[in-house]
Amino acid sequence: MTETEKRGARGRVLVVEDEAYVRESLVAVLRAKGFDAEPAASAAAAVALVAKAPVDLVLSDLRMPGTDGLELLRRLQSASPEIPVIILTGHGNVASAVECLKAGASDYVLKPADPEALDVAVQRALDARSLRREVRYLRGTVAPSAEPVGESAAWRKVMAMVDAAAATDATVLLIGESGTGKELLARRLHRQSPRASAPFVRVNCAAIPLEMWESEFFGHRKGAFTGAGADRDGRFHLAHRGTLLLDEVGAMPAAGQAKLLRAIQDGEFDRLGDEQPTRVDVRIVASTNSDLEAEVQQGRFRADLFYRLNVVRIAVPPLRDRTEDIAPLAGVAVAEIAARLGRPAPEVSPETLARLRAYPWPGNVRELRSVIERALILDPAHALENLDLLPGPAPGPPGHDASPRGDLNLRDALTRLERDVLLEAQRRSGGVRKEAARLLGIDPRNLAYYLRKHGLADGGEEG
Repeated sequence: MTETEKRGARGRVLVVEDEAYVRESLVAVLRAKGFDAEPAASAAAAVALVAKAPVDLVLSDLRMPGTDGLELLRRLQSASPEIPVIILTGHGNVASAVECLKAGASDYVLKPADPEALDVAVQRALDARSLRREVRYLRGTVAPSAEPVGESAAWRKVMAMVDAAAATDATVLLIGESGTGKELLARRLHRQSPRASAPFVRVNCAAIPLEMWESEFFGHRKGAFTGAGADRDGRFHLAHRGTLLLDEVGAMPAAGQAKLLRAIQDGEFDRLGDEQPTRVDVRIVASTNSDLEAEVQQGRFRADLFYRLNVVRIAVPPLRDRTEDIAPLAGVAVAEIAARLGRPAPEVSPETLARLRAYPWPGNVRELRSVIERALILDPAHALENLDLLPGPAPGPPGHDASPRGDLNLRDALTRLERDVLLEAQRRSGGVRKEAARLLGIDPRNLAYYLRKHGLADGGEEG
């Protein structure tokens, strides 16, 4: 890490002081402590700098010619209320400093400033700002805290890779079908990492309209475009010192891939309306249910971005490839859903488990939980006796052998069954893909994946 990177690692601090010697001394102290400190000789200069480039904190003298520290605080509170302000004051001005606290200042520091006390005050204000950001973000999300469940050898291998990668800052790429538990694994990566006390932020790359992509990821300054009525922090800024999950990264528009590459590669980005870049320290975890290597070959995904993401690659197996995990997954799902419904948890009988293990689960763990929840809601009297599972292929003509063919290879048999279920869903839906996806209990995008996988992609209508 270069000296410049070290200096900016803890945040950008604007030092507002009219006396040049004091101003330069404070800047030198803060830079030595790892902050990116910027000097301003007056309140007017400070307001202009804040308008041009992002600032994490303002350290301002109270007594200055013209506009003093209290008036500067009021201006910043009006224009950029997210920026914490620390007031510098002499021993005789403590009452005025208290007035500043009532007006919204984060703290005050007595002059001459002790370097250690200054460091503590600045870091405390920055931590409080980060906490407010995280609380605001979490209020709009539901963050599952459940641990991934599984006992199979395939799942134990995945968990071992997750735990090994968690201790590092390496970028992780989680690859697997929809519903296999990639987000739970990403959250475990965060919880097991040195960044566990910082935010975990998830962004669904497929759900952001192209025109909002840059603002959603990198934020914007008030007035940067029509409708930008206030400053907004993007997902990268919210995840500072924490983990950012790029969910469905394969669906990211081409226009955004170069900007994402720069943010990952250089640790900085340009917020809309700012004249200087913002530096962040973010650990990236990406997940996808698509074949990114094929996307690269077909020119739909940047090769350089793929190589940046594909540092630690973890393939998450589908549920049909780890049937040993169906019993513990079903048990956990029954207990959690019954508790949420305020009902006793029914026992999962051996007959029910046998049916669950025989089913191919095209929607994976998400579909398993959906089936169990539907049974507990709609038929509580019979609990799990009448699970709503898609039937197998229709019986063939007399003499037809419905048993697996060839050498009884289980993977081949499940592949054939999966194809037959897709064909049956298409038949029942009259070829309408949305209806077929509903019958299968999966997302239409996942249906498109399965149809391509089995060479059925040309059949069916979109709506």
